[in-house]
Amino acid sequence: MELTDVIHGHRSIREYEDREVSQDLLDEILEAGIRASSSGNMQTYSIIVTRDKELKKKLYEPHMEQSMVVDAPVLVTFCADFNRMRKWLALNDAPVHFDNFMSLMIGAIDATLAAQNCALAAENAGLGVCYMGSTLANCDQIGEILNLPENVVPIVGYSLGYPAENPAPRDRLPRHGLVHYDQYQDYTDEEITEIYKERNEKGWERYMAVPKLKEMTEELELKNLAQIYTIAKYTKETHTRFSQTVLNYLAKQNFMNNE
Repeated sequence: MELTDVIHGHRSIREYEDREVSQDLLDEILEAGIRASSSGNMQTYSIIVTRDKELKKKLYEPHMEQSMVVDAPVLVTFCADFNRMRKWLALNDAPVHFDNFMSLMIGAIDATLAAQNCALAAENAGLGVCYMGSTLANCDQIGEILNLPENVVPIVGYSLGYPAENPAPRDRLPRHGLVHYDQYQDYTDEEITEIYKERNEKGWERYMAVPKLKEMTEELELKNLAQIYTIAKYTKETHTRFSQTVLNYLAKQNFMNNE
């Protein structure tokens, strides 16, 4: 496939064929991830490939009981990882640090870049993925199941396999609403209304087309997509709770030594 076709054809795939992904193909996908850009070429990430059915069952709950966790043949978890590098530093009589928040951010960016390279390679090969925000939201539980040592934190993950569905690509905000030249140009109320016009319409239509989502929206007396996002999907209370989970886990995993 042409690269532009792969990029513009991305969909989140939640239903998968009962078909294994060959190790040769998986190796090609992982090699694409390893070629991603990396800060200082340190490659401060690790990739955990989970095929074991029992492990996937254990990951089902912390991944918020999403069906693709157990239905997809493969789960891939990309972790910020300074454990490996810190061991290398110690073996070479170098200062052993990288145990602070800046280091976590470097590892998180490295892991995310590798994840997207792998996703593009997988989609180019006819596979599908579905990114899961639960990887970070419940990083402590997922880290325990995956046996992560200090200085390793799960950042981003997705299901991977052959699609058993063909959903339409989701809308995206218009380019002019996202791209700034030279400096950030803040938005007027009129510009915000115009930028989100299609999102408001298509997002609302999607919720109204699914009986369960429509029922939830009506029960909560929600009037627009912005209210769905903030009252039903991403509440302040849940984000505050997940934030504290991440901060606590970063301290446990030795990434908060910032003095």
